[in-house]
Amino acid sequence: MTQQTQTKAKAGAIIVPVTLFEQNCTLIWCEATRKAAVIDPGGDVDKIQTAIEQSNVTVEKIWLTHGHIDHVGGAADLRDALGVEIIGPHIADKFLLDNVVTSGARFGMTGVRDFVPDRWLDEGDRVSIGELSFDILHCPGHSPGSVVYFSKEMRFAIVGDVLFNGSVGRSDIPGGNHATLIESITGKLLPLGDDVGFICGHGPGSSIGQERMTNPFLTGEM
Repeated sequence: MTQQTQTKAKAGAIIVPVTLFEQNCTLIWCEATRKAAVIDPGGDVDKIQTAIEQSNVTVEKIWLTHGHIDHVGGAADLRDALGVEIIGPHIADKFLLDNVVTSGARFGMTGVRDFVPDRWLDEGDRVSIGELSFDILHCPGHSPGSVVYFSKEMRFAIVGDVLFNGSVGRSDIPGGNHATLIESITGKLLPLGDDVGFICGHGPGSSIGQERMTNPFLTGEM
């Protein structure tokens, strides 16, 4: 049920697919300190907590890439259960976090709650867990407040639903804009370097180089 990955031995990560959307909730930790963050706990909180226990790590933070229900549905409950802060996304997604209950009802997701994060993120901010640090890139287009977490040292990013293996995030939803999304990808993600690997919000990960060469939305085929 989970996929385990390694990011150059400095970090470990387990991907826990959650909700009917099979969203990639990611548990990432610093190998040196075993301190961890849960990224995008969209739901199935019990399943996420089991992964935390099995990984023998201490979760210190919840990080959000954006405000869509499949990425945030379990955030409030997990915050209460773990006693940690919710960090992110950008404040432009506040309208989504103010309507988590309404969004959940559309998809039959009960027990979710509206919430306010303990800290909003913006371009140029930095977050850390243990000895790992990530720069924040504000990448609107899929949602107005989408952010990407980028580790320059590990050449690794968590991109949410901005970019996928072979595709890009939807923009035909409230707050979405396709031109803005492509500008975010070409202006902020592609310049990170072809060697940068990433975990995305759904499906398998990829690398910037692979997507630059083959992603039809970036090569002009779509």
